[in-house]
Amino acid sequence: MKQVLSLLVVASLLLSIAPAVFAVSIGSGVGVDITTEDFAPLVWMCDNRVVYDDATEPGRVSDDGQRLVERINNYAFEGEQIKWIVLVMDKNKIDQNIDVYATIGDVQGEGNDIEVNCERIGCSENLIRSCNAKILEESITECDDDLMDMFQCTFTVETPESMYGEYWITVEAQDGDGLMGTMDENEYWFLNPEIALSVDGNLVFEDVRPGTSSYSDTILVGNEADDGSGVMLDMFISGTDFYDSSSSGARCPTTNQLELENFRYFVTNGAYSSLGDDNDDAVDGDRNTDAEGYTNIEYGIGFNNPDPFYVNAEILQDQQVGPYYTANLLAPGAEMALTFRLDLPEPCNGDFDTGSLYFWGEAI
Repeated sequence: MKQVLSLLVVASLLLSIAPAVFAVSIGSGVGVDITTEDFAPLVWMCDNRVVYDDATEPGRVSDDGQRLVERINNYAFEGEQIKWIVLVMDKNKIDQNIDVYATIGDVQGEGNDIEVNCERIGCSENLIRSCNAKILEESITECDDDLMDMFQCTFTVETPESMYGEYWITVEAQDGDGLMGTMDENEYWFLNPEIALSVDGNLVFEDVRPGTSSYSDTILVGNEADDGSGVMLDMFISGTDFYDSSSSGARCPTTNQLELENFRYFVTNGAYSSLGDDNDDAVDGDRNTDAEGYTNIEYGIGFNNPDPFYVNAEILQDQQVGPYYTANLLAPGAEMALTFRLDLPEPCNGDFDTGSLYFWGEAI
């Protein structure tokens, strides 16, 4: 035991003096170079994208500033609006230098013409889940005011002089470094399409015997809106009384006037005809189709003038979906066939060549 202890003492003495004899100061540095990713803004559409009606011509359902619920194809007219709420994220920073706007152009994606700047509305916890925002497997479910914000974008269709034809429309964002991001949901719209009706045939009744019924040749009424526009027309008919333009001593049956009530029509459109007309109660209760399938004609010299045409003056009331009769709608290039019947009163004298039958198409 004594020998062991003495050896330990010696070792302890050697260790105690070693640092003073052998210690050396050494060191080495490593350079640091950190590059932050230039993060291009990300844009997600949130909530409901909405189309609004204008104040030019109230529709059957929508009016100025209301949702244009009857529009089922991608066409829009002057004054109508498309509105989006978008979430924009920039991991570099979401400061006041970021520019968010709606664009239109001939191609999808970024770089089209800027039409309207979007309004910053603040990130909403109530809306953010509706954005379905994801970065790879990461889902964005909470607002981070340092990295993201929400914007409301309202695009209004301008006049045909500046906006006519087919365009891609979307929302883009550009940060202060010039980096850009685009909403995935590009939309393809036909703006300010031209609307026209075609009438193929003539309405002529020759040598009609008073007290009898006479039938016209069948005429075709068609939707001649721009090809590719998708404009759906809701069809209407109206007319006036008829008069003899010459001083011939006309009388039919009691005065020099042939009343519109003496005219009726039969119509076919696809699988439907006026034999199946719903004959919904008109405003004044006078719409009716007889046993032969011929329907009376509403008085009118202008659209909804003097009375609203809706329910009264549709050419064909059949296959109702919501407020519309789908059998009464015409797509571009489509036609419906009409045959007219004249029930000439007795007695009747004169050649009645002054008066009108009108066909109307309302873009829905």
